[in-house]
Amino acid sequence: MKFEIGEIVRFRKKHPCGDDRWEILRTGMDFKVKCLGCERVIMLSRPKFEKSVKEKVEVKE
Repeated sequence: MKFEIGEIVRFRKKHPCGDDRWEILRTGMDFKVKCLGCERVIMLSRPKFEKSVKEKVEVKE
């Protein structure tokens, strides 16, 4: 699956704030994503990010 900056993805597990939607801020070897519930920003390695993603919610056009 290919990911681009600005896309919204849904993770398999919910964040402690209760939301499971994340906005992609940076791609590459590491991914920087922002929780849409509490706006916390985290960094994940590419393999961990790809394993965590359940689906794309909004695709950038």
